[in-house]
Amino acid sequence: MAEKVIALVPSAGSGRRFGKDKAYVKLSGVPVLIRTLMALESIEEITEIIPILRKEVLEEAVKLIDSYGFKKIKQVAPGGKERFHSVYNGLKLIKDEDALVMIHDGVRPLIDAGLVKRLLQGIGQLDGVVPAVPVKDTIKEVRDGLVVKTLKRGLLYNIQTPQLFRYSTLMKAYLAAQGDPVFFTDDAQVVEAQGGKVGIVEGDYRNIKITTVEDLKIAELFVRETEKNR
Repeated sequence: MAEKVIALVPSAGSGRRFGKDKAYVKLSGVPVLIRTLMALESIEEITEIIPILRKEVLEEAVKLIDSYGFKKIKQVAPGGKERFHSVYNGLKLIKDEDALVMIHDGVRPLIDAGLVKRLLQGIGQLDGVVPAVPVKDTIKEVRDGLVVKTLKRGLLYNIQTPQLFRYSTLMKAYLAAQGDPVFFTDDAQVVEAQGGKVGIVEGDYRNIKITTVEDLKIAELFVRETEKNR
């Protein structure tokens, strides 16, 4: 793969559902964000990492990151009002227009190299590619407390990060979406809104997003299992 692969790591959320800033909660003794950055740093194909940090803790977060001696982190971006604005702040720091941009949640610390390889192999001529796992539960559309319809489970997937795009395509989509009232929940949706073609690769059920205390407990089990098997 000739292109640079630059990982943007949004970690500027407020942690409302968790009750506190989940990026800095410790997972087996190490802050969640640091574990995520360690995992990305260890993946050979990734050439640069740009953390996107909440403005209120920016100075302290930079000191924490610096204390771990990451070699692939050369710069950080400030977070914005919403995730959309945070990612855009990170994109503005990228100078190589031929780069591939991989956007990965700062609170998904269990990413592995195999998933990144599948994304790089899967992008081909597509505008973007995302990891997906089939949903396990029946999904119903509900309005005003009543079921409207039951969706076809065989067509539904849970979408994860990292999500991979060509920088030029992603930046063009973000520029076109400025001021758009649509609430984007992931980066693929921004590209999709501009008519981009986004494919999927096999995700990983272990690649969980730490959103609640229960998620943290599950991640602890996975980390212990991994460390035990080393």
